[in-house]
Amino acid sequence: MIESDRELSAMVQELWDNDVNRLKPGKDYRISLQGKAGDSLAMNDDNNDGAGYPLFTFVDENIFKKETFLAFISLLDNYESDTGEPEIVTPEEVAENHKFLDLIIQTPTMKIAHKYLVEKNLSPADNTKFKEQLNRIWFELYARRGSSRPDSSGFEHVFVGETRGRRTVIGFHNWIQLYLQEKLGHIDYKGYSVNANSPQPDENKHILALQFSWKNGIKPKGSIFIGVSPEFEFALYTLCFLSSPNERVKVQFSYYDVEIVCHHYNQKHIGTTYPVLL
Repeated sequence: MIESDRELSAMVQELWDNDVNRLKPGKDYRISLQGKAGDSLAMNDDNNDGAGYPLFTFVDENIFKKETFLAFISLLDNYESDTGEPEIVTPEEVAENHKFLDLIIQTPTMKIAHKYLVEKNLSPADNTKFKEQLNRIWFELYARRGSSRPDSSGFEHVFVGETRGRRTVIGFHNWIQLYLQEKLGHIDYKGYSVNANSPQPDENKHILALQFSWKNGIKPKGSIFIGVSPEFEFALYTLCFLSSPNERVKVQFSYYDVEIVCHHYNQKHIGTTYPVLL
């Protein structure tokens, strides 16, 4: 591993060890991997569907009463999923964003990430200014490819998901949104994704590559953390965005070998970010 990866890996391990709100597979939630998704991208192609049942068989929803989970979930319905549709941000939504940021900067994982970023001169030490930086990276709107008006944000793309041309799902890398949308009947899980180089998926692992449809669109291959807290993902992705000039960074933590993909938008915002199991 190259040097910077080693340093970042140590940081990610520290975030992982301090993610006190992480769920335990088999205890706090259970998933059913079923079969491998096919390669066809047709919406209603039954030959493509490797899964006849939902991905989540059980989630202890008491977890969602925890402050950061509650604040995170309140943000999920604030967006218009179709790219090209301008986002109208209400004062209530702005308040919800701030409340979420206020809560997560108090968590152990975000405090660890903040301390490291301050030491590297990548973030301001002052909490209010740090919150402004997080707000810009994650919540400030920008125009995604093919749009002339601000219709997207890092948060919307990564955690909520968007549709392009109403047929393709882009972003959508969060397990809580996946679970909640599946429960509402908006998600059809099509099976797990593997290629020649990727490890076999495991129901007890916290990272999964999968295929699903959402609303009328298909996500041919998505990759997500499962069971981690919102503050862990926020801390990890912010850390990678600010500390690595590369859009792909390899890290080792717990028993995972992972590539964190993090595309920048204008160097100011997160375009997309997600984990890939190596």
